[in-house]
Amino acid sequence: MLKPRVLFLCGANSCRTQMAEAILRDLAGDRFEAISAGYEPAAEICPDAIEAMREIGIDLSGQRPKKTDELLGQPLAYVITLCDRQKERSCPIFPGAASRLIWPLPDPLQSESLEERKTSIRIVRDEIRRCVLEFVSEHA
Repeated sequence: MLKPRVLFLCGANSCRTQMAEAILRDLAGDRFEAISAGYEPAAEICPDAIEAMREIGIDLSGQRPKKTDELLGQPLAYVITLCDRQKERSCPIFPGAASRLIWPLPDPLQSESLEERKTSIRIVRDEIRRCVLEFVSEHA
């Protein structure tokens, strides 16, 4: 049986969406296929996100930023946008999904200093984990 595909979507696909993809895979990879993409993907995953995920026992080393174009025409059960739409007006909308959700999380990479960024990434990571747990309990 095919698992429902969940696409986590935002601009750079280097931090929030990568963490969400990995957390869903870790918590419910037996029930969902987790993927992520961005409309302007970064060259690499944010090293601070990799470090923050390592702290909770999840390895992002097998993931890479992907462009939304790679997923065009593929069936998706859910598209979850992780943009704070009030601040990131260019966050994409992906057509063709059976269900769309928005988790308006702030972009931790917009922090003023390195320490603020690391703290923000951890806060967003923990909020993503909470959102993923809620999603799994409602959709599994």
